[in-house]
Amino acid sequence: MPGETEQLRHIYLFAGLSDSQLQEIARVMLDRKYRKGHIIFMEGEPGEAVYLLKTGRVKIFKQDEEGREQILHYINPGEVFAEVVLFDGGDYPACAEVVEDAQVGMIRNRDMDDLLLKNPSIALALLKIMARRLRVSQRQIMELALKDTTRRLASVLLELAREHGSPAEGGLRIEMNLTNQELASMIGTSRETANRILSEFRRDKAIAVTRQGIVIFKDRLKTWL
Repeated sequence: MPGETEQLRHIYLFAGLSDSQLQEIARVMLDRKYRKGHIIFMEGEPGEAVYLLKTGRVKIFKQDEEGREQILHYINPGEVFAEVVLFDGGDYPACAEVVEDAQVGMIRNRDMDDLLLKNPSIALALLKIMARRLRVSQRQIMELALKDTTRRLASVLLELAREHGSPAEGGLRIEMNLTNQELASMIGTSRETANRILSEFRRDKAIAVTRQGIVIFKDRLKTWL
């Protein structure tokens, strides 16, 4: 219980809750382990739970009618996902797939509903936190919609470097095995277009591609925004 409470303390959804409130949430959290390739949920399925990633990595993505993926986000340990269904119980708006063996904490909606009915102070705190998060998300969506493909890819690489980067060769190496197709899916373009833009970034010395992954030189890459 103490370890789970400490994990909950460091994620945005539960930031600001008291120790006793975090302990109440930890009591209803179930532990699950998934192997690489496991689909945790599919878009359109009933939203039955919110998840906390403890170890591993999870990919959030959408699929079109032809089965093509658009990657929305990679979830890191300590992050919550599927929180959008926490209060309304609607369908999952995207798919979640395990890309590295993962340990996941799961809080079922019905358990959270019971908890919030007994502890209205927790409900109020969560609503305030989610309202702030929604404003940030809306601003990010607007910024992304106004950017062209080159600026979108630069933004995605900078965000990946911020979330998954480690110091290397004067820059930040993205600690993920990403294909050019996956990068293309993240910005809604073709692999050929992504290849062309990455080549431009390399020629400009904004990035370097090594066997260990992509190295981002932040100051230089920011000039493409």
